[in-house]
Amino acid sequence: MKDSLLIIEDEALLGNELARFFRKQRWDVSVVTDIKSAQQLLSEQDIDPILILSDMNLPDGNALDFLEQAKRGLPHSEWIFLTGYGSVTDSVRALRLGAYDFIEKPCELDRLNMLVEGAARSARAQRRLQQETSQHFNRYGLDALVGRSQKTKQLRDMLKQLANVPFSSLVISGETGTGKGLVTRILHYSGSRASKPLVELNCAAIPKDLLESELFGYEAGAFTGAKKRHRGLLEQADTGTIFLDEIGELDLDLQGKLLKAVEELRFRRLGGENMVEVDVQIIAATNRDLLQKVKSGEFRQDLYHRLSVINIHIPPLRERLEDLRDLVPQFVADCNIKTGKNIKTIPDSVWEQLESYDWPGNIRQLHNIIERCVLLADNEVFPAQWLQFPNKNEDAPVAANNGIYIPLDGSLSLQDMEKVIIQEALNRANNNVTGAARLLRATRETMRYRVQKHHLKYEE
Repeated sequence: MKDSLLIIEDEALLGNELARFFRKQRWDVSVVTDIKSAQQLLSEQDIDPILILSDMNLPDGNALDFLEQAKRGLPHSEWIFLTGYGSVTDSVRALRLGAYDFIEKPCELDRLNMLVEGAARSARAQRRLQQETSQHFNRYGLDALVGRSQKTKQLRDMLKQLANVPFSSLVISGETGTGKGLVTRILHYSGSRASKPLVELNCAAIPKDLLESELFGYEAGAFTGAKKRHRGLLEQADTGTIFLDEIGELDLDLQGKLLKAVEELRFRRLGGENMVEVDVQIIAATNRDLLQKVKSGEFRQDLYHRLSVINIHIPPLRERLEDLRDLVPQFVADCNIKTGKNIKTIPDSVWEQLESYDWPGNIRQLHNIIERCVLLADNEVFPAQWLQFPNKNEDAPVAANNGIYIPLDGSLSLQDMEKVIIQEALNRANNNVTGAARLLRATRETMRYRVQKHHLKYEE
């Protein structure tokens, strides 16, 4: 399908020449000679041009007035203006209203074509972003928080209220797997910043030496290997939302720098001299008791109070088992689509097992178990034999001979598994880091970092 170009030019010869040229460049071109004709064309024929190429001064008015009126109806169209004489006032106003560029007549067609191609790329990018945002609107609306329990209804009501409030920061708490990421996306895509960036950072997944440069960015030459400027995640989230998952894992020194950036909404890149100003809303999430970490000196009290303008707690699945009646059919339907299966019936025996389990891995564990059962089903009935809930004496990992048993039932995340393996290695090496590193074929430095990351006890 050809891209649509609208030309508004009162000089008929020039308008026709431009139309012939751009049709050869595979544009779908419409030409009018005044503002009234352009308005009729846009309203009656319902065209949506990605680019409007217009003379600045037309017989029935100034095209900038038309841009100001039409911008709401054409939010993702770019404008380029042709002008017979340069006017600083008009040029400034054109850029302020969002025009892509302007060019004086007479102009070379090749130069004009370069401008048009650049404007077209910009318009296509805006439309792709709009399409992706619309998809996220549908996927992460308030209805995405599924459940009929009273606690889930209260949480949904709270999110509905927050969607209309321009909050600066909030903290989401809850056990691993309860849906903190989903709540973050609902808040972002239901709020006023929905069309702006949502940038996510897992504070526990990046070594602390790299975390500062990821968060604040750096200038070329700031450290060995910094060959060019890098925009940090805070800067990338400008005008939108930054989601700081596992905020409790932040190093104390970095907490101080984050506090200053959050309070002032400005910071310096590593190795930089100039301040970078940002406008972001911050959503922090944790599966730990931050107040307890404040008391133990592991988390800054001032940062906690600055972030926790609003607190949202997501209850674990075992406290809202009624939600299973909504969650399970949805997960089954999603997995049917993904795997090409057609499960239609969930026997009572399956419901009894689902509703009598305490779900230590919460909704993440539930989804993983449902996915496994659907994947291994051989008819339209949900296969109870593949639920495979761990027995009570299997809830904790157990060493077996020279190996180690880890349940793959969704109750442990990848990070939990890493922690279990490292703890077992330390146990077998009498808490000696060097010995544990030898068992796992890792360097002592790597082992020390991972032991500290998981807050395990060790000896040098």
